[in-house]
Order: sequence, then C-alpha cells, then structure tokens
Amino acid sequence: MQYNFDWKLVLSGEYLQWIIDGVVVTCQISALSLVLAMAIGTLIAVMRLSGVRPLVWFSAGFTEFFRNTPLLVQIFFWYFGSDAVLPAAVNQWLYKQNFEFAAGVIALAVYTAAFIAEEIRSGIFSIPRTQLEASRACGLTFLQAMRYVVLPQAFRIIVPPLISQALNLFKNSSLCMTIGVMELTYMARQIESYTFHGFEAFTVSTLIYLTISLLVSFSITQYNKYFLRTIKY
Repeated sequence: MQYNFDWKLVLSGEYLQWIIDGVVVTCQISALSLVLAMAIGTLIAVMRLSGVRPLVWFSAGFTEFFRNTPLLVQIFFWYFGSDAVLPAAVNQWLYKQNFEFAAGVIALAVYTAAFIAEEIRSGIFSIPRTQLEASRACGLTFLQAMRYVVLPQAFRIIVPPLISQALNLFKNSSLCMTIGVMELTYMARQIESYTFHGFEAFTVSTLIYLTISLLVSFSITQYNKYFLRTIKY
C-alpha cells in the first residue's frame, strides 16, 4: 500500500499549534535546566577544589554518579522516587505545579551539572595557580578569589564546551516525553497517534532540532574564531 504524504496536515491548523507549543515547552525546560545546571555545576567544581575533604568526596561522588548513570533512569528516579528523597513540603509544592515538568527540570539539571562541573574544573586548572595565590595574599578568602579572579577568567575559556553542554541538554530534553512532559517530541508523537502521519510529524520535529543545533554550532565556531583573534592580537 502506497504511503500518501500530507505535509499540509502537519503544518497547518491545530497540529501546527501543537508543534509550536512543543517547541516552547522544550525551550522552557531547557533554559530552566541550564540555569540550575550552571549554578550546581559551579558549586560542585568549587567544592571539588576547596581542599576540604568531606566537600571534595561529596563533589567527586556527585560527579561520578550522575555522569555514569543513564539520563533516562535518572528521569524516572526523580519522577517516581522524589517522594522518598525530597522534603514533604517540597513535594507538595511540586504537585501543585506541573510535577512532570519539574521532575524533568531536576533530572536534566542534575545530570548536566555533573558534566559542567568538570568543564569548569578544567577551566580553573588552565588559569595559573599564581593568580589564586596572589589573590589570597591580597587578603581575599578562597571563595572571594574564586568569585572575583579565577572563575571570570575560567568561564571565558570554557564558553565553547559550555555551549556544547547546553546543546546536549536541549537534545536530551526529548527524553522528558517519557514522563508526560509535552515538549516537541511528545507533540510529534501525539500528531502521529491522531493522524497516522508519523513521518511528516517526526521529520518536522527533527528539522527543528537540527536547525537549533546548527545555529548553536555556528555560534561556537564564530566564538572560537573571535577568541583566537583576541589572543593573537
């Protein structure tokens, strides 16, 4: 039986609105997760370099655990097991909100934070240690030296890998459809269920992911060129 392509069905009316709504949710969950991941990743990286053994052990364990377990398992863990981990008041508040969305944000943020922490740590290692020592000699505490001297320089160096992590997070957000988050992949699956035109629906969603990914990759390339010119001159 010959397949009848119907692109107009997917790209018009209600189904087009579903695609747009899915893109909006994808961008929202990716942006919130990235902000949290940056904050957590920075904290974990600083703890890893603090020299305080309990903090070093905790940060090392955090990084290794979340980097070496599948993201899908972590999403299911936060969705089904948050009651056993988070305080009751937090769980009650989450259930009053969009619980599926919140669970997805937490899973994506924690998972990505483990990778960002390593990127930040490598960036800190690229800064001469004498800068930290000079900052301490001037009377700054370890945290002040990190905040005002070391981290600003490190972040400038690691912008390309951080953008790559943001891109990975954006693509990983598609896994949140498994817990009912109505992002782009979820909407494409819904269109397929209603119309039996899955090829068109998933082609459109794939092209949207590809377009955004290429734009981010282009941004990384342009930044690298600018950064190299800055160093040269």
